[in-house]
Amino acid sequence: GWSPIVAPSPLPFDQEYQTPQELDGAGIVRVSEAFATAARRALQAGAKVVEIHAAHGYLLHSFLSPLSNRRADEYGGSFANRIRFLCEIVEAVRGVWPETYPLFVRISATDWVEQGWTIEDSVGLAKKLKSLGVDLVDCSSGGNVPGAKIPIGPGYQVRFAEKIRRKAGIATGAVGMITAPE
Repeated sequence: GWSPIVAPSPLPFDQEYQTPQELDGAGIVRVSEAFATAARRALQAGAKVVEIHAAHGYLLHSFLSPLSNRRADEYGGSFANRIRFLCEIVEAVRGVWPETYPLFVRISATDWVEQGWTIEDSVGLAKKLKSLGVDLVDCSSGGNVPGAKIPIGPGYQVRFAEKIRRKAGIATGAVGMITAPE
């Protein structure tokens, strides 16, 4: 494993995993700056679109979900606080990424677990991301907690993209077992 690993709260993914260190304020700033630096390098390399990955239990998703974010500061607790880190990263990236080039954000639209991140949370987040200049929300799901019961089947995440597009008024994409044009 990697050492040290960081997360919003010192909660291991499961019993066999190491306990992460809680990311402090300086670390939050460093990560946000690193995303902007990466976007700048992508632009210099000729990229025409970037996607911020905030899904599948990775750092940004773990800040969004109340299951993994138990912070008591401005980055934890309420919905507005839990989305703050991702919003700051979007602002930092949009600050260096041309308005004429698309900016995508991939999310896990649900944790598939009670008391976790929900599709309604995703709709609220998508509305905020649209106001910050995100062009498309790329919809996946899960990955943040062990043992989630995911009803996998053809196009099983498409309904999340449809709901977010309809309710948040933003373009969406979907992934996962999409094997037919329909």
